[in-house]
Amino acid sequence: MKRVALVSVLVFVLDQATKFWIVHWMRLDARGAIDVWPPFLNLRMAWNYGINFGLLSGQADMTRWILIAVALGIVLFVLVWMRRDPPGPWGAASAGLLIGGALGNVVDRLLYGAVADFLNMSCCGIDNPYAFNVADIAIFAGAAGLVLFPGAKSGGEKPS
Repeated sequence: MKRVALVSVLVFVLDQATKFWIVHWMRLDARGAIDVWPPFLNLRMAWNYGINFGLLSGQADMTRWILIAVALGIVLFVLVWMRRDPPGPWGAASAGLLIGGALGNVVDRLLYGAVADFLNMSCCGIDNPYAFNVADIAIFAGAAGLVLFPGAKSGGEKPS
């Protein structure tokens, strides 16, 4: 559980630090866009009131509290899972990624009423209209890691 906690804290701090730096210090919320290395890396301010790609953003206030509850429920579920079926180091790191990212987005919803997304990447003639953040990357990588490295009872790696 130490690895889960350490990775969670590192992801959470990195996520919140990048959001503060980009949104407030660089004033992306006022500027709207900053081209860093077009088209590969751009900063585009996007307040996400729903889930991925803005889904469920119609009832913003109700959706906000539902998504906070769902995220906290997922965090609790993953913590119980890690306690009951301890994974090896990769599984524990994956759980930490998911938990840290989920908590980072929960803090955004509490502070701003929406998740602050700002990373936009395009390539090879494909123009990506969507933005994401460090927490989103961690959630995706953590969920993939939990599928690839489940606990020892689930047929995954042995605890270390």
